[in-house]
Amino acid sequence: KQTVTALPHTAYFDSATSFAMIRGGHIDLTILGAMQVAENGDLANWMIPGKLVKGMGGAMDLVAGVKRVVMEHNAKDGEAKLVKSCSLPLTGTGVVDKIITDLGEFEMTPNGLQLTTLAPGVTVAEIQAKTEAKFFVSSELA
Repeated sequence: KQTVTALPHTAYFDSATSFAMIRGGHIDLTILGAMQVAENGDLANWMIPGKLVKGMGGAMDLVAGVKRVVMEHNAKDGEAKLVKSCSLPLTGTGVVDKIITDLGEFEMTPNGLQLTTLAPGVTVAEIQAKTEAKFFVSSELA
């Protein structure tokens, strides 16, 4: 619900078309306000127990068809969003392959969650301090 400027290649479409694109596997990236992502790829982004919510909306469709999630690294109160295990109700289990945050990028690998890229001015130590999930650092960053 923010004002945007349309560029010459901008396209507008209705909700039915957007869900057809999502459900058809035509979307490569989603930007979600994820509340938590676990180190095994589980995602929670639709409700906080005890708070009134209308439902999960299109989040279930997005996580079923899209494997990369863009999100803030920490909640407004500083709480970690990349966690060992989600404590909130899950939107999807094992649905995330790549996480892009304001601090860096992570990939799910057979060996666990791997930090692959640092945002400009961010250190590995800063990410370690702000992340609950267990992760290892790519050899390219070491």
